[in-house]
Amino acid sequence: MKIILIQDVKKLGKKGEIIEVNDGYARNYILPQKLGVEANSKNLNDLKLQKIKAQKDAQHLLEEAQALAKKIEEKPVVVSMKGGEAGRVFGSVSSKEIAAAIKNQRNLEIDKKKIQLEQPIRSFGTHEVAVKLHPQVTATLRVKVEEV
Repeated sequence: MKIILIQDVKKLGKKGEIIEVNDGYARNYILPQKLGVEANSKNLNDLKLQKIKAQKDAQHLLEEAQALAKKIEEKPVVVSMKGGEAGRVFGSVSSKEIAAAIKNQRNLEIDKKKIQLEQPIRSFGTHEVAVKLHPQVTATLRVKVEEV
């Protein structure tokens, strides 16, 4: 019997896949547990429409991420910190402070987890920081660290 999986099933397949299973397994386990539905013409058409909608949503998210990347790369974000000895920052600039500066200066909501710092910034000047907005879109943010 052909089944369309509604949920991921271990050792069988992922959601949205069409699989072939024994009739008894389908009637006694997959269908009662609501893990899948029979692959008839109506359900196949519904699956096709769901896949088209998912592709449109993914494309829309990609376009939004690309637009946000352009806004991020326009001009640098300024972060003011106290100065220590030898021209170094007293403390360090973390992704949390960079996210707060972006929100204050540009009115853009960016999650601090998307800001990818290899290590916290500990010196004055302009630094380039990667911001991963989407699996396919990474923006380069210029962070200018100034002394108060």
